[in-house]
Amino acid sequence: MAGAIIENMSTKKLVIGGVILLLFQAFAFMVGGLIGLYGELLSSFFKSTHPLHSGYAQNSTLKMQSSWFCPGNTAWGQQAEGTAIILATLQWRLEEPVERRSSREVNESSLLDASAAAGRAHGCTETSACLLLAPSPTTAVHYLASKCVDTGKQGQETKWFMPWGPNQCDKIRNFDEAMAKKIEANDIVFAAHIPLPKKEMSPWFQFMLVILQFDIAFKMYNQIEEGAMVTLDVRLAYRDDTISEWTELAHSFEQRKLSCNLTISKTMDNEGRCYECDLLPFMEVGSVAHKYYLLNIRLPVNVRKKVNVGIGEIKDIRLVSIHQNGGFTKVWFAMKTFLTPSILIIMIWYWRRITLMNRPPVLLEKIILALGISMTFINIPVEWFSIGFNWTWMLLFGDIRQGIFYSMLLSFWIIFCGEHLMDQTERNRLSVYWKQVGPIVFGSFCLFIFDMCERGVQLTNPFYSIWATDVGTELAMAFIIVAGICACLYFLFLCFMVFQVFRNISGKRMSLPAMSKARRLHYEVVLRLSRFKFLMLVTLFCAAMTVIFFIISQLQVNEGHWHLGDHMVQVNSAFFTGIYGMWNLYVFAIMFLYAPSHKRYGDEQSSAQCITGDAGGNNGEDIQLTTTITHVDGPSEIYRLAGKDAQE
Repeated sequence: MAGAIIENMSTKKLVIGGVILLLFQAFAFMVGGLIGLYGELLSSFFKSTHPLHSGYAQNSTLKMQSSWFCPGNTAWGQQAEGTAIILATLQWRLEEPVERRSSREVNESSLLDASAAAGRAHGCTETSACLLLAPSPTTAVHYLASKCVDTGKQGQETKWFMPWGPNQCDKIRNFDEAMAKKIEANDIVFAAHIPLPKKEMSPWFQFMLVILQFDIAFKMYNQIEEGAMVTLDVRLAYRDDTISEWTELAHSFEQRKLSCNLTISKTMDNEGRCYECDLLPFMEVGSVAHKYYLLNIRLPVNVRKKVNVGIGEIKDIRLVSIHQNGGFTKVWFAMKTFLTPSILIIMIWYWRRITLMNRPPVLLEKIILALGISMTFINIPVEWFSIGFNWTWMLLFGDIRQGIFYSMLLSFWIIFCGEHLMDQTERNRLSVYWKQVGPIVFGSFCLFIFDMCERGVQLTNPFYSIWATDVGTELAMAFIIVAGICACLYFLFLCFMVFQVFRNISGKRMSLPAMSKARRLHYEVVLRLSRFKFLMLVTLFCAAMTVIFFIISQLQVNEGHWHLGDHMVQVNSAFFTGIYGMWNLYVFAIMFLYAPSHKRYGDEQSSAQCITGDAGGNNGEDIQLTTTITHVDGPSEIYRLAGKDAQE
């Protein structure tokens, strides 16, 4: 076995293999777009049969601003800047048209908002080109919490308040009605049912993230104080049918800091206008194992202890529930199920070829095996078990798996370039790379601790969020910014190492013409060096795409969609499936191309030795060129041409 397959395989076979891998990569980027085809067909169907559906309307982008929804805002909808609120709903079933309700009715806004989200659930709008443009992997549904009245004892723990249905609670429309009926603030419970009526949650949704927003009206005598904190008494329950009793899942007292501003002057004429408040993190559940969820939220008031004092006049509470699309989940699981045996088989085949050598494996071969193991670890589709089991730790486990793979991939690229760059004096030892690999391991450990501080705590308290406090927010933002900067610096350093490798190879190539008796080997070497350069460029491209994906996934820019002219392109799905497919194809190609070749040289050995013998007094580089062929079980020729022997 002389050298690696990349050195000995014919150019035709390499080109064919490269084209096949390229087609698989293109398919990985496009596979998410096939999910959107179903949404496009539905949208076209409802558009063509528009007169038959009273509830159908064109979807518009929803901008969550409290000033739009506040009943007291006389300029409702006039600050849109080109964005409109949906005026009618899209009901997917013909036999259940949406009834028009007054804007003051409870749950009306939640139905409208959720219908709009359902229209975008597959990532398609009227102007979307959905066939090859990936939809968003998540869906956001908006809810308006109903204001229920606790007519019994305050703090009755066993009572649950339903916003609708046969057992719905006693509701009030606004707080003016509560004051007229002499209902105290401590007797009001904000209730929200997830999902909407006649819908069900599914384990295919994988997780549920809930975001909170307050509608707070401006009052001269009750303004929001600086640094105001809202105290929430929140309870979460679940059930799996519409007749059984609710079972409590979590109960907690939480605080959230208000960040609101009023864009108009604070005068009596502007009383009733609403503040513009930031969205607040509220809840995250790591699995969606039940069909129905119920949220009961109280805002307890205690003037003596200054609880919920100085928070303004809260009109409504709005919730945004975000979960993973079931269609995307199935595609994601299918990709993992298909790719797991592919990487596992090539890894076993690769290591078997290494063990057949009459020498111990070198560092590069070991690190390639470790990369294959980490890729297999992240590929194993253990998520299938989350469909049948309530495993709330799956999000944390997924983060750990991805972190291990990131660390292994970044370390591999450093060692991969370094092993083709370093001199023969220092080689084939992991300790040589401690200055480069050490910071990668340390950074990954810090990110693991940061993740444990949030998702680890959420295993017992889903309402906990590190973003809820100023210190936590600053720490989280610092981690994200530093991680982005380090990722960019890493890529620049990797580019520098690749440049050094290319310069090293060019120096070796310049010395080849001096070998007068080895012209045949000269042309073979040039070809093999070109192959290696191409592989290094592919490595650089994969590193660039990985860094871009890491930064975008951290920032979640523009909710994962870009606008290209009249078309809205959902980028999250394309990046998830594309980058994930790219990682697998890259690891597959590395293990295949760097496995020891099965070719054996008989006549070539003697002819090569004759060339060396005829050269007589030629320089030692001729001997170095033929050593790879003569010593069948020696290291690959690329090693030697790059100025290394890779064996102690």
